[in-house]
Amino acid sequence: MKVRRALLSVSDKTGLVDFARGLSELGVTLISTGGTAAALRAAGLEVTQVDEITGQKEILGGRVKTLHPAVHAGILARPDHAEDDAEMAEAGFEPIDLVVINLYPFEEWAGKRGATEAEVTEHIDIGGPAMIRAAAKNHARVGVVTSPDEYERILKELTDNSGELPARTRRDLSAAAFNRTARYDAAIANWMTPPEEDFPETILIDFGKVRELSYGENPHQRAAYYAERSARTHLLSRVEQLHGKELSFNNLLDLEAGRALASEFELPTCVIIKHNNPCGVAVAEDIFSAQERARACDPVSAFGGVIVVNRPIDAALAEVLADTFVEVLLAPAYSDDALEALTRKPNTRILLSNERRRANPGERDLRRVAGGLLVQDRDSESEEREAMEVAGSREPTDAQWGDLIFSWRVAKHVKSNAIVLARGLATVGIGAGQMSRVDSVRLAIEKSEVGVEGSVLASDAFFPFPDGPETAMDAGIAAIVQPGGSMRDTEVLSACEDRGVPMVHTGRRHFRH
Repeated sequence: MKVRRALLSVSDKTGLVDFARGLSELGVTLISTGGTAAALRAAGLEVTQVDEITGQKEILGGRVKTLHPAVHAGILARPDHAEDDAEMAEAGFEPIDLVVINLYPFEEWAGKRGATEAEVTEHIDIGGPAMIRAAAKNHARVGVVTSPDEYERILKELTDNSGELPARTRRDLSAAAFNRTARYDAAIANWMTPPEEDFPETILIDFGKVRELSYGENPHQRAAYYAERSARTHLLSRVEQLHGKELSFNNLLDLEAGRALASEFELPTCVIIKHNNPCGVAVAEDIFSAQERARACDPVSAFGGVIVVNRPIDAALAEVLADTFVEVLLAPAYSDDALEALTRKPNTRILLSNERRRANPGERDLRRVAGGLLVQDRDSESEEREAMEVAGSREPTDAQWGDLIFSWRVAKHVKSNAIVLARGLATVGIGAGQMSRVDSVRLAIEKSEVGVEGSVLASDAFFPFPDGPETAMDAGIAAIVQPGGSMRDTEVLSACEDRGVPMVHTGRRHFRH
């Protein structure tokens, strides 16, 4: 089908004039509405106003302008359909072969600080989605373009095919069009959903592809990273890759774990992640010391890890990092000398984070299961000292309190059953993902490279038996923090009281499966 008449009505006028000029040079008649028509005329192009087609002026402040049989019959008339042709001729309507629409910027207005409900509502497009859906339905005859990104390709195809759009292109454009209106409607539905409705009957989420990934969990699996379009931030928002290989699926999983854990602390912090678990975390007076102490916890596991720091990296720290194997390094800044040292290794993925915004409040945690989705509130809260209770007669020292709070925050980010040993605001042993809690205690002790004498222990959930604390105290653990709530809390506490070890209850667990 040759494109003879095109209807253009766009909110985003990026590339509009050049695209319309290209259509005009191909002999296509341009039909347009208000602001779009004005922009095209200002560029010297000849345009037929929609109200010349419909015989009806725009009404209701522009709310009604294209909702008319002359427009929709022109779009929906079927090809090679005698009855449609007869009705079109009788009504004096002509076919429209190309529809170029991008919608009112509802998503932008819905996310605007201070925008009123009336302002956001006014940016709900009605005529645009109706025309898009009509054109997409009738892709057997009509092409529909919903993004300026398509303009160059469409002009080329029309030029190469003597003014015709191939059937395959029209079908692809139709799929993209329905995708666009589905996303648009989802954004509106989510905005209209009352905030007090905690878990709505239907969840509509719009994800857009950010980048292809080198591979999935294993090299034989393909992978890509998608971000939620309505989210204020996402894992790679305002993140720039300065050097190294392409990011993989596992890199991003570990990066997510590292960034979430690092966000728990304001002081200079280094987090080292391996297989989605921290193998070293430290807070210190400077980032060099934090990295040094984090690595000391488990230097074997740190080899080939993902490192997240919350302070700029200078030449001194870069030289240390360049001497080991680092998969991914994320920092808020790098000195020139630091980059020179770090880029000596060709494969190290060096990431610069310029993201300073907080994540969306109330963002939920979604996990895919076979044929379904598990949805929960994100575990974003951390208990402070005033919310904790000393369970026994022995009060922790101020230094122990600092380590207890530090280790408790780290434990929230370790796979259950989680045991974290810490001393001097640095981890000294981590036990993760064991099927029994006492085995996690043993693992944390065995993994320690710096010794556990005098350290504190955090457990992400209660101890069901005294064996876990007893094993820890035999190794020299000096204080313990755990949620409490076991049927044997009295026995567990009694074991600690007998050894003079303070026991703190938080009243809340932090499983991470």
